[in-house]
Amino acid sequence: MTILSSLTILSLEQATTLPFLTQRLARDGARVIRVEPPGRGDPNRYVGKKFLDEDGMASYFLPNNCGKQGITLNLADAEGRSILHSLISNLPVDIFASNNRTSSYNKLGIDYETLKAIRPDIIWLGITGFGPELDEAAYDPVLQARAGWMELTGEANGSPLVFGLPMVDLGASEHAYGAVMKALYKRAMTGEGSKIEISMFRSAVSWMASPLMLTAMGEKVTRRGNTHQFFAPASVFPTRDGYVYVAIGNDRQWEALTKLPGFESLADEKYQRNAGRIGDVENLNRRIGDCARAMATTTLMAALNNIGVPVAKVNTLNDVLDDPLLKKSFVSAQDHKSQTKAILPPLAEVAADGVTELSFPPRLGEHNESIYGEVLGLDHTKIAALKERGVI
Repeated sequence: MTILSSLTILSLEQATTLPFLTQRLARDGARVIRVEPPGRGDPNRYVGKKFLDEDGMASYFLPNNCGKQGITLNLADAEGRSILHSLISNLPVDIFASNNRTSSYNKLGIDYETLKAIRPDIIWLGITGFGPELDEAAYDPVLQARAGWMELTGEANGSPLVFGLPMVDLGASEHAYGAVMKALYKRAMTGEGSKIEISMFRSAVSWMASPLMLTAMGEKVTRRGNTHQFFAPASVFPTRDGYVYVAIGNDRQWEALTKLPGFESLADEKYQRNAGRIGDVENLNRRIGDCARAMATTTLMAALNNIGVPVAKVNTLNDVLDDPLLKKSFVSAQDHKSQTKAILPPLAEVAADGVTELSFPPRLGEHNESIYGEVLGLDHTKIAALKERGVI
């Protein structure tokens, strides 16, 4: 039995941030039912490579939606809203989640007060771009720009760059996960539900504690490419057959580096202390690059690991899939209809009490018959009529 196996989550979700969270909860054992509008559903269903010979199951949709059930429901229709409220009462639903804009809550019948009247102990979660104060649409890169992340990403003399992952989406999901855990604890202790509002913008800014404090104190913080503002050397260096990232964190590590065969020429007095290395970082990195370029990646990594200097090969994604620390921890989701297999990375917890295999991401409305039939007692004729009228 997994830790959250007694929980049911109804999630009106699309895009990335909320699906990433609810999949995390599914991996903890919770029953997650994603709700999509009838027709085309989540736009992400049609983004990316078409692995399956069918619409609505493109590659971009698959990673964040394993382990879930899927239903369709038209909440713009009064009957659809009534069905939603019946599901919340009859499933019963422990957590309701949405990443719709705040202006849609009342008209869709998903606002906290409405759902709390149905289930007083419900945990209600809304993830929006800016929280209830500002009802603007926002995608991850827009929030990276507004939160100052792009000012910190890129080469020193280059233009601002977006981060290589949708880290605002993912970070807001992690913050929401923590908030949900607190709400579950509160309910276990008091029997009370909770209303959780997650602002993706506030989430993004919360990671900026150091650069914002330093900026407020008058210290200039900006993008520096692969280098570090306070430590040197800390950068990517070429090898004979690839690239490594090397991070020297103290003067003892630097001294050890200068004693390695092939690096003795770096033992300049001006580099003995970190301040001297930071002051001449461009020349220093160029000299280190000349030394590293003469060595094979594996040889250099072994030498640096032996003297306690943190180093990593700059891996391709295929390298990560083959990493021995991870290889046995990946989670799979097999589609028995098409024999397609989705692979998910492990959770951060080394001894996580989670599932090792998930169900394949649901087709649009795949579980309409089972959920509306079993939970609400609707027969096939009634379900077909609801579909015909565009309610589900």
